[in-house]
Amino acid sequence: MIQHSQHVPAVIQPEGHGRIAQAILDFVSRIPDSRQDGHADPSTEARRLARRAAQRAALTAGSLALPPGPLGWLTLLPEMFAIWRIQGQLVSDIAAAYGRHATLGREQMLWCLFRHTAAQAFRDVVVQLGDRLLFRRMSHRVARRVARHIGIKLTRRTFSEGLSRWLPLIGALGVGAYAHYDTMQVAGTAIALFGGESSLLQDVGDTPGTMSEEPMAE
Repeated sequence: MIQHSQHVPAVIQPEGHGRIAQAILDFVSRIPDSRQDGHADPSTEARRLARRAAQRAALTAGSLALPPGPLGWLTLLPEMFAIWRIQGQLVSDIAAAYGRHATLGREQMLWCLFRHTAAQAFRDVVVQLGDRLLFRRMSHRVARRVARHIGIKLTRRTFSEGLSRWLPLIGALGVGAYAHYDTMQVAGTAIALFGGESSLLQDVGDTPGTMSEEPMAE
């Protein structure tokens, strides 16, 4: 059991969400290429891609979670970034399978990767009208705000994951199972997005009243 905060890497302490937020912005600023082409049966292909990516994510996360105790804490961020890369490529491939890779921008990537983690972060960015999603293009200021909100959620989750490192085998199995589940959630969001209708609207923050200026709750 961890008794003292100095035993916990600074990056996963409360102030660490700023680093994670910046890492999120850096990651979604580069959309992965895809070798997928528009598929005759995109939903079946997307599910196949999802299963393969989820298995890869589970293996990657479980392997990185094996080192026990303090060594396990050192794998937290490498694990997070590795899973993002797998999931980001999955989103790119699903978009391409539906023939919509050209519409994949940072707003859509953020939505697919983190909607199930921090849905509230997108309250002023994504509007749902029936089966249609309307994305407002984010200014840099708004993108940082959204990423910060997500970063807070991820920091809390990462801290909880870190505690499992003290139970090496059981912890690794749990981390792997969660990575599988998390990746399937990403896939579900991407399939719903690219299998439906979506549009990109005006910049958020450029139109009065589109964003609240109240501080984000932590």
